[in-house]
Amino acid sequence: MKVFVAEKYGFCPGVKNAITLAKKTLQEHEKVYSLGPIIHNEEIVNELSEEGLETTSSVDDIDKGTVLIRSHGATLKQLDQMRSRELNIVDATCVLVKRVQKIAQKLDEEGYKVVVIGDEHHPEVQAVVGSANNVVVLGGQDDLCKLSGYGKLGIICQTTQSPDYFTEMLGKIIEHGFSELKVVNTLCSETKRRQDAAVKLCKRVDIMFVLGGHHSANTRKLAELCKNHNNQTFHLQNWRELDKRLLCGIDKAGVTAGASTPDKVIDEFVAKLNEYSSQQ
Repeated sequence: MKVFVAEKYGFCPGVKNAITLAKKTLQEHEKVYSLGPIIHNEEIVNELSEEGLETTSSVDDIDKGTVLIRSHGATLKQLDQMRSRELNIVDATCVLVKRVQKIAQKLDEEGYKVVVIGDEHHPEVQAVVGSANNVVVLGGQDDLCKLSGYGKLGIICQTTQSPDYFTEMLGKIIEHGFSELKVVNTLCSETKRRQDAAVKLCKRVDIMFVLGGHHSANTRKLAELCKNHNNQTFHLQNWRELDKRLLCGIDKAGVTAGASTPDKVIDEFVAKLNEYSSQQ
């Protein structure tokens, strides 16, 4: 069995920055909290927890100390709460996510009904929604009814969605007829590069493995895109989750990983695949 790795995979600059900033903050401050998991990778979250980073879901749980804003960002309300409690704030929000927040604010100020195409339960989207006053989230075509009564729309997208999905949803919105649409492309170029590389690879292998946390939106999207082109696509967190029976009769295996997947997870998986192959 030959093992191939996608041309682009793993940590993106935003995730690297968040982890680096987290470690630096832990060295400089005694009590450090993360408002939600710093990134969507359980191993990294556990490692930072061992170093002293406490993860909490609410500002109400923090009386004093330093709060690390995770890569997905925080709402204006949460930031106001932190300032009112005089907490020390360290911002690890991805610069691209911060850009989406600023665009949402600007569209709102210009009088647009802000439309975010994405998953309303994802922390990035929730932070964007909490950055402006007039925002609606479209998770699919069934949500188009939320736009009833609005004629002037400002449309943006969750950074980790695919261009094809963004385009598809824009087409459906246009079909509903609105007096004015302003569309800003807020897709992450790093995400697109990973998606393109993954799809390219999955088309030429017998089986495709997408490595990353099950709560990672960009990893799930990678797996979904690969599944569309290769039915033998599997989203795994690490080597331990692999059912070795899947490798029976396989000549070519492909590997890629989400933007929050550590290199050591990817390296171990590829090494174990090669080791398994040499034993057959």
